[in-house]
Amino acid sequence: MQIVPYLFLGGASEEAMTFYQQVLGGELQISRFSDMPDPEVEFTQEDANRVMHAQLVWDQGMLMASDGCPSDPPRPMDGCSVMQSFDDLDRARQVYESLGEGGTVIMAWEPTFWARGFGMFKDRFGVSWMVNASASN
Repeated sequence: MQIVPYLFLGGASEEAMTFYQQVLGGELQISRFSDMPDPEVEFTQEDANRVMHAQLVWDQGMLMASDGCPSDPPRPMDGCSVMQSFDDLDRARQVYESLGEGGTVIMAWEPTFWARGFGMFKDRFGVSWMVNASASN
């Protein structure tokens, strides 16, 4: 079983997921509401272009996102973080610095008693992240 974070980003899904792909690598697939075969409701042109579902798969994991329903905008995400752990210390630090660019540092990157490097931040899209470089190696 795999648990996969599913982010609701209220109009920022394409920008966020494209950014995450630039940092993490992998393959990104995006489906829009206009891609639905037989929608039960008609969408405005703006709503039809919203991201219904996005999926990023890379060697270290998977992340999914949606712009959500325009009539029910997402609330700020608190109480949850996306956790990414690496064996490679340099790669972990690079991901921490790149994903955190333009965001807010919660815990600066530093060694801890459980990891060679660890840091926490809220990215520019409002998503909380933890990045860890495992203690082994």
